[in-house]
Amino acid sequence: MSEKIVLKKYANRRLYDPERSAFITLDQVSQLIREGRQVTVIDARTSEDVTAFILSQIIVEEAKNKNVLLPVPFLHLVIQYREDVLAEFFEKYLELTIKNYLLYKSAFDENFKKWLDVGRDLSSMAGKSLPAPAQWGSLFDLFFSAEKKAGGEEPQS
Repeated sequence: MSEKIVLKKYANRRLYDPERSAFITLDQVSQLIREGRQVTVIDARTSEDVTAFILSQIIVEEAKNKNVLLPVPFLHLVIQYREDVLAEFFEKYLELTIKNYLLYKSAFDENFKKWLDVGRDLSSMAGKSLPAPAQWGSLFDLFFSAEKKAGGEEPQS
């Protein structure tokens, strides 16, 4: 679900959710995003889009609570090159990089689970005759099936 929700930010720093007809906290905004919602935050007085500020505030609060979110050298680079090199990087590459990381991590986790299942099946067959290796299929079929699903190309042999 990637439904968009527009929140209003008032001068007292409170955020109003028109869907719930109630004020909500940054934690609740964070939860909406984790549920897959796209959030836009508009300043109620000026009608200015303050989404980036609110989302940055959520990240800072989470970092404060956990003490570390982003590595210090990375934060130094963000401050040092904020509008020059990093703006283009964040806009064009970082989101895509994170999405690809999550896609491949998910595929790896799924394939690793399949390998664990194969191991359990083989250990349950202990003492029984195993099928011939030719019947097992290619060792890499499990790994490359996820890449095909993700739109990747099959490796050249």
